[in-house]
Amino acid sequence: MTTMTMRMTSSSHESQSAHDVHDMGGSHSVHDSRNAQVSPEHDHQCAGLVPLFAELPQSDQDFIDAHLQHRVFHKGEQVFMPGDELRLIIVARGSLKVYRMSRNGREQLLRVQEPGGYEGEAWLLGQPNDSLYGQALETTEVCLLSHRDFHKILLEQPLLSVRLLELNAAKLATLEQINGFLGMDRVEERLAAYLLDLSKASGSLTFTLPIRMKELAHLLGTTPETLSRKLRSFEDEGLIARNRRTLRILNQDALEDM
Repeated sequence: MTTMTMRMTSSSHESQSAHDVHDMGGSHSVHDSRNAQVSPEHDHQCAGLVPLFAELPQSDQDFIDAHLQHRVFHKGEQVFMPGDELRLIIVARGSLKVYRMSRNGREQLLRVQEPGGYEGEAWLLGQPNDSLYGQALETTEVCLLSHRDFHKILLEQPLLSVRLLELNAAKLATLEQINGFLGMDRVEERLAAYLLDLSKASGSLTFTLPIRMKELAHLLGTTPETLSRKLRSFEDEGLIARNRRTLRILNQDALEDM
């Protein structure tokens, strides 16, 4: 089953404070009270993991990889939040949870990003991050490409700009067809993926739903009535146990196989 989690070439051995990591001088990207380390020697490439770059020739991907920064965050450290410098974040190792805050200050989990996952493709193109937070669930290594460095790459490699425009034009031309395919996804698959993400984020098979059923139904692209039926079905099949908003996963393998 494909879960909701959607899936690096300079090196340094010195650790930096969070203020040092924020190259643009902003105050939120990684707080001063948390330490992020420059990644040690690494053997991975990140550009090809992001749809924006995935279809570029390898030489262009290598050029982009050479401009990426590599950072290590420890469990509980904030990787990004609203108001940060605009940049692309690609997970190379470890995992991070992506969430937003409700009006009453409660955390609402949206997804868990594991190796190959990324956040900020729109931020790279200048769209602001108004609501999303990212926090490391374990020691996590990420590749970073700032909006500033992205513009620098395009200025240094004009042909790369042309290729990106061509590729994105092709994506727009097939968007309607892709949306049709996405509509075939079963609600059971999306619900199972979300429950597995919640379990991973909480570090336990028992957890509490962070949002109301109506909000969860909207997030999963279904109705509250259908969501309730699917949850009851999961209970009847022995996949989960539920007491109001508290759930326990009883058969993780079956959920992963959906």
